[in-house]
Amino acid sequence: MGRQAVKDRDRRMEALVPALRRFAWSLTRNADEADDLVQDCLEHALGAWQRRHGDGNLRAWLFAILYNLYVSGRRRLARRARLLEQVAQFGEVATPAGGPDSTVQCAEVLGQVDTLPEEQRAVLLLVGVEGLSYEETAEVLDVPVGTVMSRLSRGRERLRRMAEEQQAPVAALRRVV
Repeated sequence: MGRQAVKDRDRRMEALVPALRRFAWSLTRNADEADDLVQDCLEHALGAWQRRHGDGNLRAWLFAILYNLYVSGRRRLARRARLLEQVAQFGEVATPAGGPDSTVQCAEVLGQVDTLPEEQRAVLLLVGVEGLSYEETAEVLDVPVGTVMSRLSRGRERLRRMAEEQQAPVAALRRVV
């Protein structure tokens, strides 16, 4: 893309920023969230510029990107809320009093996840926490779906082994009187 074409693209996109901000604010009802949404929209648009149909309606394309990012973000928040609810229920089951043991257990699991290789950790978090499908995860990481399934399987197996090692029998303590 030539220098003049880049300037023209930037000028056209910049002219649409106020309208994008208004739309984003009407969706979020929060100025900071709206600004973040517009920034994400523009970043996404610049990254996808080469795939855009040159004769298409730029305004409609940008509004569609913004709206899709908003919907995706809301879905992600809903998935995260459901996951947190499940974790809370798990903690209540694990320790009836909801005491410090559940907090310790969650911290241990998070620590174990942090020890996984980056590739396995990314797949585990995208699929298990963010709720992305294997296909979406493959697209995000730019790897084949089979690689996602393999990394997920290896990551889960590694976490399973770590959990089993933690539950190894403990030597009985001697009572001192």
